[in-house]
Amino acid sequence: MYYRQDRIVDGQPRITLRDVSRRFRIHQDQQRSFQDLFINLFGLRKRPVQNGFWPLRDVSFDVMPGESLGIIGPNGSGKSTLLKLITGVLEPTQGDIRVNGRISALLELGAGFHPDLTGRENIFLNGSMYGLSRRDIQEKMESIIAFSELGEFIDMPIKHYSSGMYVRLGFAVAIHTEPDLLVVDEVLAVGDAAFQNKCMNEIQKFRQRGGTLLLVSHDLGTIQSICDRAIWYEGGQIQMIGHPTEVVMGYLNHVAEKTEAARPEEDQRRTPDKLDQGQRWGTGRVEIINVQLCDGNGAQRSVFATGDPMEIRLRYRAEPPIEDPVFGIAIHHHSGALVTGPNTNFGNVTIPLADGEGEVIYRVPSLSLLAGGYTLSVAVVNRPDTEMYDYHDRAYPFQVHSGQYRERHGLVTLNGQWRVTDTTPEAVSERKSALVG
Repeated sequence: MYYRQDRIVDGQPRITLRDVSRRFRIHQDQQRSFQDLFINLFGLRKRPVQNGFWPLRDVSFDVMPGESLGIIGPNGSGKSTLLKLITGVLEPTQGDIRVNGRISALLELGAGFHPDLTGRENIFLNGSMYGLSRRDIQEKMESIIAFSELGEFIDMPIKHYSSGMYVRLGFAVAIHTEPDLLVVDEVLAVGDAAFQNKCMNEIQKFRQRGGTLLLVSHDLGTIQSICDRAIWYEGGQIQMIGHPTEVVMGYLNHVAEKTEAARPEEDQRRTPDKLDQGQRWGTGRVEIINVQLCDGNGAQRSVFATGDPMEIRLRYRAEPPIEDPVFGIAIHHHSGALVTGPNTNFGNVTIPLADGEGEVIYRVPSLSLLAGGYTLSVAVVNRPDTEMYDYHDRAYPFQVHSGQYRERHGLVTLNGQWRVTDTTPEAVSERKSALVG
């Protein structure tokens, strides 16, 4: 059952879901010819079997007044269906949903708009759907148009709008209805960067006024920065609910495990003898016979998080023995940029004699690489760097996700710390006096 009341009842959650499930029917058989239609019309063939697809199964949670709840999960996991149930677009098959207060939603492009009406006319249409009177809408009209930045296009039929213009108009109307609860789907990602920032600033103001936010986004940094709690939703059920950073980390670790398991076997256990021609060269007097990227527990993997420990293990063979070899690595970003290139010489590590098989390990206590795709090169040379024994050029790919870090620009984090000193006139004057003295 779905129940919504626009009048706020103090002490009640803004949203309450209890054992909510939703089922969609899937027809396995379709008529593909007039013969099929004739046979089915006269009952000469059994009716197609109807299977049930459940994007939600027994989902329960509350959203309290003033809270910001983020919802994350893979595409197709049922996040949008969940929002449509909360906003009343869909009815639950089982369970109860209660919404306490006025709700505004931005669910998908064009929702609540008529393509043949102008932007201005659609403001009246959409505003009336939110329960505003014509007078209320007229009072807010100029502010809505200004926020949307549509200008001369506001009196154009919106069927000629771009996806970004749809988002501008939809968000402008939604935020101006002064809702108690704002529900936003991934649709904001369609807008340009400047308008996204404008929307986020407005969402922050909405939260400061005590508004309740329900946000679905693949931008995990945004979820961590503006939400009080997060839900990882997948497979029709809540997998994890709690602090945004903990939920995001749980989700990303799960993604990493699935990515690792889905990689082709030859990629998972890529060995030097399987490298493509041109990726490996050298005299061969020392050979790197195995390369492993491992996590802090020594488990081999190809997906890491910023801040995770990493070990790069190089197994070598030298027959006959070689004196004083130097081992090194290089990491390239997928754009081609060289990120770093440490070696044992730079690290003041000496290997007096490589005789038979051995292993060299390069340990990174806290990975500073930001999210993206990278490739690893490995090499072993003589001390004067006049003979290349073995070189594997960008042969071992790996991925890095953001983890708990919110930095998004560049290739590495500096792991620095910000500090703000007292900038009041009195404090500045005192520091100047101390310098003069």
